[in-house]
Amino acid sequence: MKKVLFLIHDLGQGGAEKVLVNLVNNMDRSKFDISVTVLFGGGVNEQFLAPDIHFRAVFPKEVPGNSKLMKLLTPTQLHRMCVKEHYDIEVSYLEGPSARIISGCQGATTKLVSWIHVEQHTIERLAGSFRNQREARECYNRFDQTVCVSQYVYDDFCRILNFQKPCRVLYNTVESEKILAKANDAVSELMNDGKIRLMAVGTLKESKGYMRLLSIIKRLQDKNYPVHLYILGIGPLQPEMERYIQTNNLQGAVTLLGYQTNPYKYVAKCDLFVCASYAEGFSTAATEALIVGTPVCTVEVSGMKEMLGENNEYGLVVENNEEALYQGIKKLLDAPELLKHYKKKAEERGKMFSTEKTVRVVEVMLISLGGQ
Repeated sequence: MKKVLFLIHDLGQGGAEKVLVNLVNNMDRSKFDISVTVLFGGGVNEQFLAPDIHFRAVFPKEVPGNSKLMKLLTPTQLHRMCVKEHYDIEVSYLEGPSARIISGCQGATTKLVSWIHVEQHTIERLAGSFRNQREARECYNRFDQTVCVSQYVYDDFCRILNFQKPCRVLYNTVESEKILAKANDAVSELMNDGKIRLMAVGTLKESKGYMRLLSIIKRLQDKNYPVHLYILGIGPLQPEMERYIQTNNLQGAVTLLGYQTNPYKYVAKCDLFVCASYAEGFSTAATEALIVGTPVCTVEVSGMKEMLGENNEYGLVVENNEEALYQGIKKLLDAPELLKHYKKKAEERGKMFSTEKTVRVVEVMLISLGGQ
């Protein structure tokens, strides 16, 4: 049996955090003894970990300025502080701080895995959690296996570092059967106002593109399109979003639903899922939308063309700017038959995201690493 540690910053509301819980909960316990360690406890996804997963938080809650504080210590010093046992395999499940810590492992027989979730575009951004670019390169080169969640992320990561170590693409794990079951739950918060329901899901932060999405809703309302946008998530951008909604009289066109433990019942009852993000890895929320049969309109970010097809077979991918997204949404609103077509294609595409398949390829990869 392999003793495996997954290290992640926290188990908050983000996509990577949710996917990690999905993965470890479904791994074969006869083959793996699984531990999950978070740097900072209190995340909403902790409650969903299976009871036989060994869970530990290094700190009970997030420490202000932690990224700067961590740079005061070397990766080896951080590893000694954060990892208290010997493992056959140690996995950094996010780029940045987790990777820096796991790279400090001194165990001669321990195999190291780095999971990259988001495209980073520049060496400056990639090295942001490290002391400098040289340290970032040295740390990532210490891993025996690097995993990227999409081909786009793979190409981006390997290009930036001119990466020559083993690296591969493995898609995220989603619990498709549970998602479909929960999608049937009743919902009272969605209004029966006769409007076309748009849905966006994710942490309320700048990178998710919510301000430009609100601007699009205002433009559609000004042209008398009967739309109502629902947003699932919490985050630091919420006050600014609320001010924009108030100032532009969008109270009847935008509803912030906050964080929900069952987002699927909301997404399933909407007419269109919209992604306005400036960057993604392999969007968990968009994947879940397809599984419940909700059409997707998205700007082009990592993974979307892999998910929806190079020629928009399974959903609509537009250029990553506000005008293109506005025109894309408007195109679907103007063509109900096209929206209906993409609903059928979403249901079809959603069937490719098998929990068992995505988990098994991860298990095979981990076993192939060996380790004592």
